[in-house]
Amino acid sequence: MIAPSLLSANFLKLEDEINMINKSKADLFHLDIMDGKFVPNITFGFGIIKQIKKVANKPLDVHLMIDEPDRYLSEFKEAGADYLSVHYETCSHLHRTIFAIKELGMKAGVVLNPHNPVELLYEIVDDVDFFLLMSVNPGFGGQKFIPRTIEKISKLRNKIEQNNSKALIEVDGGVGLNNASQLADAGADILVAGNSIFGSDNPLDTISKLKEIIK
Repeated sequence: MIAPSLLSANFLKLEDEINMINKSKADLFHLDIMDGKFVPNITFGFGIIKQIKKVANKPLDVHLMIDEPDRYLSEFKEAGADYLSVHYETCSHLHRTIFAIKELGMKAGVVLNPHNPVELLYEIVDDVDFFLLMSVNPGFGGQKFIPRTIEKISKLRNKIEQNNSKALIEVDGGVGLNNASQLADAGADILVAGNSIFGSDNPLDTISKLKEIIK
């Protein structure tokens, strides 16, 4: 699947950007929620998500880069989240958080920062719907892809297959036409792309090309 990241969209023309994604071959809208505490940036909250949900005709993949995400799970469901991912680094009782997300009717994901080993995720391979591996340090768009992410994808894919798990692997950060094939070959199922889509001369064509690679 392809998940364009609205963090890189033109917010002065947000409805136009959403309608462009609606018409594209993309599968999800990726929304980065930042609190200025867990990451050094602040994006948007429930009100903006609700407005996006009114226009979007594809599921909302909401990535929480916030401290104490458990406090807001039901609010994100009410705002329109279909997929909800929390950072491994922010949850003291990760199993409890995962199942709380599922009980609310959302797909549950766990995110891992680049500096953490992928083995930290092995104990929850059978519990989550998807993993999100950060291939840049979270907080800002337009960063350079961290190459060792490819090895982490392969390791996680092997563990998922060993466990006969149905968990998907999502990758976020520095993803584009230059590395999409490597990511897909390593075992990625969902590619989050921001600048490579919204910064291209023809976003629809870029999405189509990414889709051809990942399918």
